[in-house]
Amino acid sequence: MDYNLTIKDLPKEERPREKLCKFGTKAMSTAELLALIIRTGSQSDTAIELANKLLTHTGGLKFIGDLSVEELQEVKGVGLAKAAQISATVELGRRIRLANQETKEIITSPQDVANLLLARLSFLEKEHFVTLLLNTKNEIISIEDISIGSLSNSIVHPREVFKPAIRRSSAAVILAHNHPSGNPEPSKEDIDITQRIKKAGKILGIEVLDHLVIGNKDYISLKEKGYFK
Repeated sequence: MDYNLTIKDLPKEERPREKLCKFGTKAMSTAELLALIIRTGSQSDTAIELANKLLTHTGGLKFIGDLSVEELQEVKGVGLAKAAQISATVELGRRIRLANQETKEIITSPQDVANLLLARLSFLEKEHFVTLLLNTKNEIISIEDISIGSLSNSIVHPREVFKPAIRRSSAAVILAHNHPSGNPEPSKEDIDITQRIKKAGKILGIEVLDHLVIGNKDYISLKEKGYFK
């Protein structure tokens, strides 16, 4: 009678999924992580045993990424589905690594910000408020959309401004919004909201470096205008 062993046949405390949820990925062995990818074992091996056979056959984790789907299937118990899962996971890891190595754009002046946002915010019919999240080197982590509509204290609340900044561990932020009229001259409300957000940033330890008002073809930096003291 054939019997297909699975991770569920292992004692609960030895199951990779439960171990990962309880202790995190760093507590897992390479074979256990690989077992989670291939999910099930073969007729003669559990998923962990099959994972160990894969590592032995390939010469270790370092060489698994060099094998084709066909070569992975040379290991007894590894079919097309398991080989495809492994190949896909290896490629995803490679792409994540490359994404992390990409050169981030550095902000050195209000003009740098304007170059990024003029095309994005000019000529819009409603006011869009966005933030640039920066790391300690003033490299852009991301650009976050905060609100759409008339700029007011109720819409642009410090809580909403700093929520993504905290989540992404930002060291600093730059504020920006457009004026649908096309005139970038800051209003009293623009200045008041900027000061309010700056005060909140000091409490949180996240510096507000500037606030740009974007017109149809130009911009005004509140920092250059002297409102950042």
